[in-house]
Amino acid sequence: MSQQSASADRTDAAVADVAVVDYGLGNLRSVTRGLERAGATVTITDDTDAIRNADGVVLPGVGAFGEGMENAGPFRDTLREVAESDTPLFGICLGMQMLLTSSEEAEKAGQGDAKGLDLIPGTNERFAADLTVPHMGWNELDVQRDHPIVDGVDGEHAYFVHSYYAVPDDDDAVVATTDYGHDFASVVANDDGTVFGTQFHPEKSGETGLRILRNFVDLCVDD
Repeated sequence: MSQQSASADRTDAAVADVAVVDYGLGNLRSVTRGLERAGATVTITDDTDAIRNADGVVLPGVGAFGEGMENAGPFRDTLREVAESDTPLFGICLGMQMLLTSSEEAEKAGQGDAKGLDLIPGTNERFAADLTVPHMGWNELDVQRDHPIVDGVDGEHAYFVHSYYAVPDDDDAVVATTDYGHDFASVVANDDGTVFGTQFHPEKSGETGLRILRNFVDLCVDD
């Protein structure tokens, strides 16, 4: 079991205890530092009880969908329990894509049985061949509907690195879009708003990303 705890460097009346899921993929240290700056006490963990008991859970991710779902297999039931308990569950980059039902990436790699968590119905599709892939760099966020995670970031820029993008079954799941060849969902959320994700990396997105992480921490405190 891998586990690391740290205290937040922002003092608030209430402090959120956030669990960052350690399933072998993701910028764990960068995400942890960002959450600490946002005011959370952070535990990097693969302990399912620690994940269940946290005020909020972050599912990070860098890499391929199939590998991510294979590594996250032992946490499927736990993450579903978190979602059903209305504890805020925040997927970042690959972690966001894993919240959906499936991915073209897994199918093209011969991993058609690698299904997502299905917490937000939909699939992940690859950018068109005439675009430079991966989509890498800073791009604008266009907020489509109210959600606490995007409070104060409409029109701001965030940092992206990805070749696939989320296509939710329900347009209402799209919280914000970004233009890269066409508009794609850059922030998504489930019906209850407690399961959500960003295609970009807030921990690499400067003040915009810090604002989003603070929004998440505030959700965890209020939950």
